[in-house]
Amino acid sequence: MIRELARPPRLKRGDKVAVVAPSGPVARESHAERMAVLSGWGLEPVVMPHVFDEHPDLWFLAGNDRDRAADFQAAWCDREVAAVFSDRGGYGAGRIIDLLDWEAMAKAGPKLYVGYSDATALHEAIAARLGLATLHGPMPGVSAFADDRTREHLRRTLFEPESVRTIRAESSKALVSGRAEGVTLGGCASLLGSTVGGPHSLASAAGGLVCLEDVEEEDYRLDRILTQLRRSGWFDGVAGVLLGSWKDCGPYERVRAVLADRLGDLGVPVVEEFGFGHGLPALTIPFGVRASLDADAGVLELEEPALL
Repeated sequence: MIRELARPPRLKRGDKVAVVAPSGPVARESHAERMAVLSGWGLEPVVMPHVFDEHPDLWFLAGNDRDRAADFQAAWCDREVAAVFSDRGGYGAGRIIDLLDWEAMAKAGPKLYVGYSDATALHEAIAARLGLATLHGPMPGVSAFADDRTREHLRRTLFEPESVRTIRAESSKALVSGRAEGVTLGGCASLLGSTVGGPHSLASAAGGLVCLEDVEEEDYRLDRILTQLRRSGWFDGVAGVLLGSWKDCGPYERVRAVLADRLGDLGVPVVEEFGFGHGLPALTIPFGVRASLDADAGVLELEEPALL
């Protein structure tokens, strides 16, 4: 049964925030402008040493595994750093989680992590190993960070979390009607499918409000991913499901047919097009907090602010 996780402190002006690249390569173009957004919020962004590295052989990685892991751990263990942001997703976060010293990171105290997409592996690991809530939200290096509504929802969650306890998506509608209560978790469906049963992942979604989205996964691949999660027992005891965006996954009516087939018989409320993930605007969703879902109204109500 998934439990409510410890909430890290909210951010305040003057806080240092570390920017890391645990996954794919980071573009130098416009990077200064993206950091200026964080500075404009009164934060002090610290770009870790290997953010702009490129792997000599594996083009899809931002440098080698040990350097990416070293950056992440150094950022987390720096007591002057209040939060760690992934600069972008892609692929590779799952390769570094076995290289992190989780005992040292636990001793460093609670800290906020922000990311989505490939960051799902880190959301899972931080929840399982550190017992900390995290934010599934936009990263500085992705196009969504240029969207005013996306950025403002993240800013309010970081600095004024009590102002966004009610999360509503205008486009949402019930795939399966009903209300549910539980602890939020989830992320990119393909990442959840690839990490299920691993030592750094949550054992199941029992008692949880599962948030699912993905990008560039065709309908039959989504079917395979959701079927694997079902067969593993991961969905057993789930309280409810929130479905975000499915960017470049094919015509939505075909994607929707898969979602309805694989999730519609779980016997729990399911809300679709909830507005988080790779689409625009992209809402920031806290993971590890207790909340209530009204699928018909398209509202997620947090019991407490996402951050202390």
